[in-house]
Amino acid sequence: MGKNLSPLGQLNIRKSVLGLTIGAGAVYLLYKAIRTGMKCQQPLSTSSPTCIARECLGPGGRTWLQEDLLPEASSVGGPKGLAIERERHGGDSGELRRLLNSLENRHDEYTKGMILHNITRCVYLLEAEASACTPDDIMLVGSMLDDKDNSVKIQALNTLKAFSGIRKFRLKIQVLELIATIWDSELHIAGLRLLNNLPLPDFVHPQLRRVMPALMEILQSDYHLAQVQAIRLLSHLAQKNDLLYDILNCQVHTNFLNLFQVKQPGSLLFEVLVFAERLSEGRNTPHYRAVKWHYNEQSLHEALFGEKSRLADRLLALVIHPEEEVQIQACKVIVSLQCPQDIRGRSSSCITGHPCFNSGE
Repeated sequence: MGKNLSPLGQLNIRKSVLGLTIGAGAVYLLYKAIRTGMKCQQPLSTSSPTCIARECLGPGGRTWLQEDLLPEASSVGGPKGLAIERERHGGDSGELRRLLNSLENRHDEYTKGMILHNITRCVYLLEAEASACTPDDIMLVGSMLDDKDNSVKIQALNTLKAFSGIRKFRLKIQVLELIATIWDSELHIAGLRLLNNLPLPDFVHPQLRRVMPALMEILQSDYHLAQVQAIRLLSHLAQKNDLLYDILNCQVHTNFLNLFQVKQPGSLLFEVLVFAERLSEGRNTPHYRAVKWHYNEQSLHEALFGEKSRLADRLLALVIHPEEEVQIQACKVIVSLQCPQDIRGRSSSCITGHPCFNSGE
């Protein structure tokens, strides 16, 4: 009993005490974490998805909470956050309404942009709440297009695009003048995406004619994403009989055919070829050929279909492009150039009278 413990025995005791202490500390920390989590738990089901509109990443990696952005909205009605679970069960979380109400207050540019960003996400995820909005709400968002800060304008355009997907809000939102008067690539992308998502009725055609040169300039810019959106809009407009001549007579740069070079991104090449095919088909219709049209020397028509056009060389090079969809579309353009629509189905041998394919090229 009175024996002294050996050094090895003392070491084992120290290890046991240390292990017990560490284990107890870990259990205590785990208890605190669980207790804190239970205190912060939302009233909704724990299976509810995390609120995507509540937490956003701010400048420098700092996390902004919805409470930081909307202090006046966080105390209004019900739990904070985006209640997707409640939406599934037919409830209304009020999240979108709080954000729209907050937008009416005075904020700095960054806060306005974040509120609009959150509204956009709510519209996409909470269709029932978005459908309950009013035209006044759309006008409120549209008023943000007058903000002096381009980032706010871009977020407002994105929000309007989100609302345009709701059946009751398929509005003829006018953003063409904004695109034509402000030369900003991000603004162009947001505005053109919105326009490509909306039906464009006949009454906006006069305005479209006025901004056609701006659209053509965007197409010939060096910003790929803006070019793709511009060419998609122009391809759609090329199918309108009353706009076809305006597009074909639009002035272009002398190097316009560089858009058909193999080095261009495949996505842009494909859209440019679709555009060329629609223009070719449009000008070959009996309705269009019934009129003798006159084009200026630097027009899109002369660049693509004029006697001095080198479009054939570009198309033949694209027939062996690495991307199959580009190859196929290049072949479609070649066929449309050689075969007018009204004889394509009746003749086994296409007319090869187009300037692009004359002179043995």
